[in-house]
Amino acid sequence: MRNRFAIVVLFAGFALLGAACGSSSTPTAASTVSSVSVSGTAPAVGTAAQYTATAALSDGTTMDVTSLASWSSSDTADVTVSTSGVVTAVAAGSAVVSATYSSVTGSVTVAVS
Repeated sequence: MRNRFAIVVLFAGFALLGAACGSSSTPTAASTVSSVSVSGTAPAVGTAAQYTATAALSDGTTMDVTSLASWSSSDTADVTVSTSGVVTAVAAGSAVVSATYSSVTGSVTVAVS
């Protein structure tokens, strides 16, 4: 008797995007990230605010990638940002806060007064 094997191939990018987007249909190809936008309200000195990162996908949908992005600040003397996108105003000044997801970066200038 011969054994029968089923081979299942999952594309990691498709599985991640389909699950994260809550897709109810099965696309024929995995979507790619077209751009990333970063948004939030500048906190006052000594306070913090949650920023969000949203990826625009090639299939026309968007996906919240806040917890999946890599975050950075151009000037940590004025503004810091946590790995989850929480921006803290350290001193008056400004910094560019960036979020990178799937090798695509989006940025916003945070001005603290």
